Amino acid sequence: MKKTTILLADDHPLMRQALRDILEKEPDLEVVGEAGDGAEAVEMTTRVNPDVVIMDISMPVMNGVEATAQIKAASPLTCVLILTVHTDINTIFSILQAGASGYLVKSIFGPEVIRTIRTLMDGDLVLAPSVSQELLKYALRHVEEDAKPAPPPPREKISPKGMEILSLAARGLSNKEIGSRLGISEATVKGHFVEIFGALNVHSRTEAVFISLKSGLLSLDDLG
Repeated sequence: MKKTTILLADDHPLMRQALRDILEKEPDLEVVGEAGDGAEAVEMTTRVNPDVVIMDISMPVMNGVEATAQIKAASPLTCVLILTVHTDINTIFSILQAGASGYLVKSIFGPEVIRTIRTLMDGDLVLAPSVSQELLKYALRHVEEDAKPAPPPPREKISPKGMEILSLAARGLSNKEIGSRLGISEATVKGHFVEIFGALNVHSRTEAVFISLKSGLLSLDDLG
């Protein structure tokens, strides 16, 4: 069994120990390091190359947002899961702009963290649906204020089914939920995302949705 390797980044040792205790009970998960601040998290990521970094935001030396940006620049395939007490939409937006793949509040613990890690490894963005809606509306307002909106990519580069999948992704549905809604397999959904990423020249669902909002391929009506 190939294990998912995890780095824990939090300035509270008890929090790191609590996470380690939960994660190491799972046969497919392995904690490969701990960092007490953002700079250490960046350094350790470049050294041990984990599959997932579980990151707090408020840390000394370098905060979690800046650390996430540096980690994604150095190790694009590493997923960053933010686990924090911060819940305001501006903070969440800045986290995702930095390249984070998921966001959970620290009140959500135990089995939910384990499920989230496995979901991230399947290529899904993890946000509560209510947060997804508010986040994307915030993003749309943000990009509409941009003096130089992105030119719209040709719609014909994305199949009608691909556009349907992109719209459902914008509503916060996971690959599994999209497949169930459309009556297709999860593997087929992932195949459509490969097509979408290529057409939009992006590398993640988050980027695909933001670019689609900015270019006009998606609108508020698509957010449900």
